[in-house]
Amino acid sequence: MDGMTETNAIDVTDATFEQVVVEGSRERPVVVDLWAAWCGPCRTLGPTLEKVAAERDGAFTLAKIDVDANGVGNALLQAVQSQGIPTVVAFRDGQPVSMFIGAYPEDEVNRFIDALLPSDAEVEAAEAEAAAQAGDLDGAEAGFREALAEDEGNRDAGLGLARLLVGRGAVDEARPLVARHLPDPEAERLHAQIEVADWAGAPGDGVLAAAKRAAAAGDAAGALEALTEALGSERDEARQALVTLFSALGEEDPLVPEYRRRLTAALY
Repeated sequence: MDGMTETNAIDVTDATFEQVVVEGSRERPVVVDLWAAWCGPCRTLGPTLEKVAAERDGAFTLAKIDVDANGVGNALLQAVQSQGIPTVVAFRDGQPVSMFIGAYPEDEVNRFIDALLPSDAEVEAAEAEAAAQAGDLDGAEAGFREALAEDEGNRDAGLGLARLLVGRGAVDEARPLVARHLPDPEAERLHAQIEVADWAGAPGDGVLAAAKRAAAAGDAAGALEALTEALGSERDEARQALVTLFSALGEEDPLVPEYRRRLTAALY
């Protein structure tokens, strides 16, 4: 393991598998090398994996499991339906996502790792999201746009940019970004927020139209109360408007559970 840092390659045991592999893969990819001392191909593959891990300098963790000494290694072989070693299993977000069996040459190992690691667009989208969380909305928008220039279908960049656009009222630009990712739950919520924003031009003088305009203006509490009252006279339209507003606000909004209960009581 010459040249390896402790965090790039780790000997994993039954006791540390959960922490290093399962939980560790939620932070960065983990590549599990299932090997044994008697296995000739393992002695070829092991140094190749260590070399690639060193060259990638922490982009992923190499977790080495001696299957003769650790039951978790055999359990993982069974889980991925492999009958031989060396077997290499890649984990992301706590789950195995890809694998190979046998002593792959270095170029094939690198291709396997390339497919596992985040793309440039994914990295840029994650950095942009961090900027957004820190309040740097201009930096976040620039980052999301750069990610989309790399990969126009990137989900996190598309919805991240759409969220910023909806927040400042640029719903027309946000609309196609959101539509691309429906029925993703976050896209559904943004779609509902766009629909609520469109209510600003709701025509009419009735309770339902006034409630929609109130929702578009940001008066969620007043809009929910008025829409609930409108169930008596405009049942179907008011119900649909309530459902849309619930989606736009999100279940974490304390108003939503209360008015969802009131909607159910009114209907049933």
